[in-house]
Amino acid sequence: MKPVRTLVTGATGYVGSRLVTALLADGHDVVTASRDPSQFADFGWHDDVASVALDAHDADSAHRAFADAGAVDVVYYLVHGIGEPGFREADNRAAANVAAAAKDAGVRRIVYLGGFVPDDESLSEHLTSRAEVAAALTVDDGPDVVWLGAAMIIGAGSTSFEMLRYVADRFLLLPMPDWSANPIDPISIRDVLHYLVAAADVDAVPAGAYDIAGPETTTYGDLLQTYARVAGIWRAPVAVYGVDTCLVSRVSGAVLPVPGGLAGDLIESLDHPMMASKLGISEHVAEPPGGLLGVEDAMRRAVASPHRRPVNALDDMHHLADTDPQWAGGDTRRLRQIAGAVTPSVVRPVLGLLGLVPGPVAGAARTGLDTVIGLVPKGSPA
Repeated sequence: MKPVRTLVTGATGYVGSRLVTALLADGHDVVTASRDPSQFADFGWHDDVASVALDAHDADSAHRAFADAGAVDVVYYLVHGIGEPGFREADNRAAANVAAAAKDAGVRRIVYLGGFVPDDESLSEHLTSRAEVAAALTVDDGPDVVWLGAAMIIGAGSTSFEMLRYVADRFLLLPMPDWSANPIDPISIRDVLHYLVAAADVDAVPAGAYDIAGPETTTYGDLLQTYARVAGIWRAPVAVYGVDTCLVSRVSGAVLPVPGGLAGDLIESLDHPMMASKLGISEHVAEPPGGLLGVEDAMRRAVASPHRRPVNALDDMHHLADTDPQWAGGDTRRLRQIAGAVTPSVVRPVLGLLGLVPGPVAGAARTGLDTVIGLVPKGSPA
């Protein structure tokens, strides 16, 4: 594939920041876009990209961004407001603004990463929004659109993986409601990036919708047990009845250190089977060298994540980057971070003993400390 000039929206996010790294490694010219371009200074690839200000919710801002960026061949659309009030309408408007501006700028292709959309009349807001955004990006005589749909992305820092991590870490007995048996086709972050980069090739990949997935179908319940096995912790599944995803989504913010609205919207999507249906990407894109990663292999890489590093310096894209959310990475990692900030340097070598603290205890301690820190006025030592 010959190098192309790409504009990456959502470049500060989990997938976006890793995609920039992957595009640069593949020899492409990259422009990153954000409402606040100053944020890009925190990313290791900052000096290797051009940056523009783009507020997708403002049509004028979108047009100015493309004018500032100059000629662009491919736009990666990774913007979403999941977890925010009224995100569905806002996401549709933002997608329409970017599509119109891209059309006027002569962009050839928009690559959009969304989710699977099951054939079901009672979809969650999250799943319905993903399909609506794809439609909003498709405009008459505008750029062609490649919509890649993915279910759970496995990698340290991925919201869906972190939610699973915290459930398995914090509960000795893993609750298994009926919907935990719904089939799901997860995919590793390495393989997501492989398909995203390949989708920029307008000669090899025709416009259209493609679901991307790893090599095996599993269930959310099995994912929890696989994580426990990989992490080396004992957990027992327990069937529970009468607990729907709506109830779980309401309490998720109280029991998990993941932003409540974001966790809630994702949990409600588990009410549906999440299996790849729009097949065909393999007809145009070869699998990564060595083949697609299985669930256990991808989880093992994510769990083995070392200390945070710049995203462009990660040995493995499954590892945690220094620009990933601070709530990600597990309770023990967070306790070490807090303890390291308030203890003398001579004591820090023994902080590794925090790894011996049982998961439920570490979760309770972390929640308490985060609450206390949140109550301390800004500017205080904590």
